[in-house]
Amino acid sequence: MKKTVITAALALAIAPAFAQETKVAIGISGWTGFAPLTLAKEAGHFKKHGLDVSIKKIPQKDRHLAIASGDIQCAATTVETWVVWNANGVATTQIFQLDKSFGADGMVVKPNIAKITDLKGKTVAADAPGTAGYFGLAWILKKNGMSVKDVKVVNMGPQPAANAMIAGTDGIDGAMTYEPYLSAVRAKPEAGKIIATTLDYPMVMDTFGCTPKFLAENPKAAQGLANAYFDALDMIKADPKKSFEIMGADVKQSGEAFEKSQAYLRWQDRAANQKFFAGEHAQFSKEAADLLLEIGIIKQIPDLSKLADTRFIK
Repeated sequence: MKKTVITAALALAIAPAFAQETKVAIGISGWTGFAPLTLAKEAGHFKKHGLDVSIKKIPQKDRHLAIASGDIQCAATTVETWVVWNANGVATTQIFQLDKSFGADGMVVKPNIAKITDLKGKTVAADAPGTAGYFGLAWILKKNGMSVKDVKVVNMGPQPAANAMIAGTDGIDGAMTYEPYLSAVRAKPEAGKIIATTLDYPMVMDTFGCTPKFLAENPKAAQGLANAYFDALDMIKADPKKSFEIMGADVKQSGEAFEKSQAYLRWQDRAANQKFFAGEHAQFSKEAADLLLEIGIIKQIPDLSKLADTRFIK
């Protein structure tokens, strides 16, 4: 009897600890830049900050639908995508920056294409309108005096787009893709060449955000999400081999292959976050919003001042 009472007392003592874990569902893709979120989950950083996180792989074109339905509360995506989501009535707020692409996203073309302007009238594979791939294509074309109307866009996700180039698919002259799929093209120069990356056109920056409702109701959990991400970055520095193996396994890459992929981007620590949100974020969001309006992705520019909440990166 005494043993039963002690067991019950222990159960009661432990119960509040479990009850304090906040459930959070987040939507991401297999993009290398998002991998520290997977590391934060697998290595127990989220749990350490009182979070019960489930990570769902959702294509970028559908991620806002998952937020709107309540299936997920938070997501990772590119800075300009938050402009699109908010313009289309899916209220979301960015709370920390994940990464900046330094050659991890790019345009690959058939060997006969010498320069961007040679794509006029040609077919380019890119993800659906409203995604980073489509925006990247529009951005690169605009910087070369062209628009998406000057090419024929075939909608393909980053992986199938890269595969189409590697396979030498007839009728596809170029494609927008990113790591780890960009490296697959890099390894097959006879199939095509990388004509432009984010080293030439720095327009891919990823951030993490949640619904305003979630942030209002769970500020402590939001702080935990940010802290766990920064903890994951500390772990990558302290134990890169183990970290790359964990992150690589999630996208079916070896630790060595993953290490090569991540060389083309920079994860952003707390200090880099503070610098980014001090000015660059607002400036880029404005230029991106103008382009999104111009190419018809959005019908009006949302309130850009509500796109970020910087409380959690202090």
